[in-house]
Amino acid sequence: MTELMSLHGMDVKGKRVLVRVDFNVPMDGTKITDERRIEAAVPTIEYLLDQGASVIVASHLGRPDGKVMAELSLEPIAAKLGEVLDRKVEFIAEAVGLEVSARAKKLKPGEIIMLENLRFYPEEESNGIEFARELASLADAYVDDAFACVHRAHASIVGVPALLPHAAGFLVEEEFHTLHGLLEKPEHPFVAIIGGAKVADKFELLESLLKLVDTIVIGGAMANTFLLAQGYSVGKSICEPELKGRVVEFISQAEERGVALVLPTDVVVAHSLTKGEPTRKVAVSEIGDADLALDLGPETADAIEAVVSKANTVFWNGTLGYTELEVYANASTAVAQAIIQSGARSIIGGGDTAGFLDQYSNPAKFSFVSTGGGAALELLAGKDLPGIRALQQ
Repeated sequence: MTELMSLHGMDVKGKRVLVRVDFNVPMDGTKITDERRIEAAVPTIEYLLDQGASVIVASHLGRPDGKVMAELSLEPIAAKLGEVLDRKVEFIAEAVGLEVSARAKKLKPGEIIMLENLRFYPEEESNGIEFARELASLADAYVDDAFACVHRAHASIVGVPALLPHAAGFLVEEEFHTLHGLLEKPEHPFVAIIGGAKVADKFELLESLLKLVDTIVIGGAMANTFLLAQGYSVGKSICEPELKGRVVEFISQAEERGVALVLPTDVVVAHSLTKGEPTRKVAVSEIGDADLALDLGPETADAIEAVVSKANTVFWNGTLGYTELEVYANASTAVAQAIIQSGARSIIGGGDTAGFLDQYSNPAKFSFVSTGGGAALELLAGKDLPGIRALQQ
């Protein structure tokens, strides 16, 4: 593993440091509904300020596709960052330009400014060299603390570090080393629990995990495609019949490698997603034509708990049911509790899983909760991440 450039090795005293963060947080109007990503960047920002630097914070929010959208302005996020840091954070209504450049040049040690949404500029996502140069001209050094974005070859992720002395922020460093630890030296037995909606989104991850783990648990709506591949009817449940052949091959590969697969044997079904709709627990062979499979059943949950209880390492990505409704959160809740009780090193990947734990469990009881989303999955799938590569040079 090639090491990242370390923030501890960078002299930042008296320098302006551009810090790329991921403050792409969920919003309800101007209200932030989950501050986790803001809080995760605090150690890096505070370290830089303590070392005598001034900080220019840069992020994106949402998908404005290169257009200015008032509802995706970072102004309320700058205010929240100021609250979290208990310091003044000055918001600049642009990311590049004469006003930004003039303000950046006047920055004094200990001061913080926050730029407007980088994705208001089409050159951000196209990695425009002039845009990268304008961003780089604001600072003397660059720090990337936006792990959730390192799989994107965007200007602020790969263009700027090519132009400035650079280092990984503490969050990026922790995410990278933790997830690489799963790839290089996990403690066995190693159990991977993979849920979520689509097999297509997780296939490369699943194929990578076959080389690493002792057991793979399949849950969520993606389990329906596995049931279909085993010859079961899944009624009206979400599934991907076009992937049936690939799933059959995956099951065969797991058997050849000696990797145990835990697939549903019973499920909780209903006829619609309407709140209050009657539910039934049925064997997978009894799913009716009008049924939607919306959670794993108690028998399957017990089987997962038994496997987890013997694990030394657990990686969990994706909830096991339609946890937007509490009635379908039972299997995920039971498995979360089993992971905590197992004492295993537990790595939680994916925003949906972390959000579920916030609501139904306690994230602090797990060894590591990744902020990485797609970046974490691509790293574990063995992909080359352009933002990581930029920090290794």
